[in-house]
Amino acid sequence: MHLIPQRDYKANILVVDDTPDNLRLLSAMLTSQGYEVRKALSGKMALTACQMVLPDVILLDINMPEMNGYEVCRQLKANEKTRPIPVIFISALDDVLDKAQAFDVGGVDYITKPFHGVEVVLRIENQLNLCLLQNKLQEKNTLLQKALDDLKASQVQMIQQEKMAALGQLVAGIAHEVNNPISFIYGNLQYASQYVSDLVNLIEVYQQEYPNPTPRIQEIVKQIDLNFLINDQQNLMGAMFRGAERIRSIVEALQNFSRLDEAQMKRVDVHQGIDSTLVMLQHRLKQTTDRPAIEVVKEYGNLPLVTCYVSELNQVFMHLLNNAIDALEESYEPENTNYQLPITNYQLPSIHIRTMLTTSDTVKICIADNGPGVCESVLSRIFDPFFTTKPPGKGSGVGLAISYQIIVQKHQGKLTCASSRGRGAEFMIEIPLKQTQLN
Repeated sequence: MHLIPQRDYKANILVVDDTPDNLRLLSAMLTSQGYEVRKALSGKMALTACQMVLPDVILLDINMPEMNGYEVCRQLKANEKTRPIPVIFISALDDVLDKAQAFDVGGVDYITKPFHGVEVVLRIENQLNLCLLQNKLQEKNTLLQKALDDLKASQVQMIQQEKMAALGQLVAGIAHEVNNPISFIYGNLQYASQYVSDLVNLIEVYQQEYPNPTPRIQEIVKQIDLNFLINDQQNLMGAMFRGAERIRSIVEALQNFSRLDEAQMKRVDVHQGIDSTLVMLQHRLKQTTDRPAIEVVKEYGNLPLVTCYVSELNQVFMHLLNNAIDALEESYEPENTNYQLPITNYQLPSIHIRTMLTTSDTVKICIADNGPGVCESVLSRIFDPFFTTKPPGKGSGVGLAISYQIIVQKHQGKLTCASSRGRGAEFMIEIPLKQTQLN
């Protein structure tokens, strides 16, 4: 029976054993399965054979004169050229200490004599498949690293606008690829939840109809802790729903990032956009058990209507105001030193919004907070895509990158941040009153 899959090459197996009968047996067994087999009667011969042609897998006997299998394996793993070769130890001893030592010196598997053909082939195939997957992963990692290195090199020469434009197509592809499977998962979770609920209802009916279950059923109920299982499955389903929803929100942010040409340009009152965004965020501005209410101070200048992509500009306001609120909440975390100051010396949380018309026919919008601020090392990367200092689950690292693209690329404007640690942060938007071309 042929056990190995069809390949476009013959896997090279080196069998090392000081017993000729074992060599002949293994060689015949493996050759009949389509492997290319080489034989070595000693450890020294095995090391020489590896230097001539690298095998794909080595079957290595432990108990050999002059140089045992452990020492052979040590020397193989000490050599950079032979280190990646998977070594499967073979021995007549089925001893736990032997197995432990075999893995300790670098072996990947262990086969005991007498040999079982199917077992030997399956163990070899496992290692060959694992090596194949590792090689493919290494290739992808190399390509990814090269892509990252190339991107970093180009960033030195390109302004932020060009970098963001180059990233748009990549993000669109990622969003598309992720969206399909997560939609499938999210949709089927509803059915799975209903199925589980139906099964739980069935169990409850059984308990009512048959209040005296058999001893076997009682034992199973006790083993699986049925009441805990029924209660906890709801928590599990809820956690999976929340996780799927989180991924969907990230995908939506990525899609917004890569579909910036779908909105229409209009002449609008930007103050209305700011005010409507503040209404949406009202629930986040209210007092909580951890901090006072956040005060919003508005200093609106006398602005004319501004030609812009209104929905996208509002999206920038949303990102910047949300970030300001996050920063202010960070001020009240116990580990923040500001939290320890007496309330008389501590500023109440506030967001300051200023708008003005400049002499160069642009509109300037400044959003400042009195939170903990941003250190210089973070400030230099603050508009980089996927860069975030927030804990896992609280930020995807695309909000400010999206905002930068909307202001700089879509509106030919400027988006900058001025901050220092402990002194709050101020984001400054500047866009032309009129756009030179309507996309």
